[in-house]
Amino acid sequence: MFRIGLLSDTHGLLRPEALAFLRGSDHIVHAGDICDPAILDQLATIAPLTAVRGNNDVGAWAERLPETCTADIGGLRLCVLHDLAQLRLDPAAGVQVVVTGHSHKPRVAREGGVLYVNPGSCGPRRFTLPIAAAELLVDGGEATARIQELV
Repeated sequence: MFRIGLLSDTHGLLRPEALAFLRGSDHIVHAGDICDPAILDQLATIAPLTAVRGNNDVGAWAERLPETCTADIGGLRLCVLHDLAQLRLDPAAGVQVVVTGHSHKPRVAREGGVLYVNPGSCGPRRFTLPIAAAELLVDGGEATARIQELV
């Protein structure tokens, strides 16, 4: 079993609960709105890291991050971007999982054979939305996702 920890919208706050949840991950994906490059350094001490730039990520450090990333992780092809509305998925790319953020609303859905996961926000609380992260479990080439409310 391969475990991919998913998070988004930390907005400069990496909660201890999020770090605890991510421990034991084989890989971590951050879907943008990081807002502090030190967060990436902390996550990289836990597991290999893939991260994309969100609309609130600015400055030289953020410009080094891609807006969209397609990566082979744990035997799956993932597409990672911050805002789902900007997705331009090429069916020929063979993407099995799309990871997004931006809305702060946790969501797991399967559409057209593709698993869509928004881990929600694990940074500062926004409105009444939950503080959450997610995990993607890969077993025999099959992926399942689970949202975890943190506080």
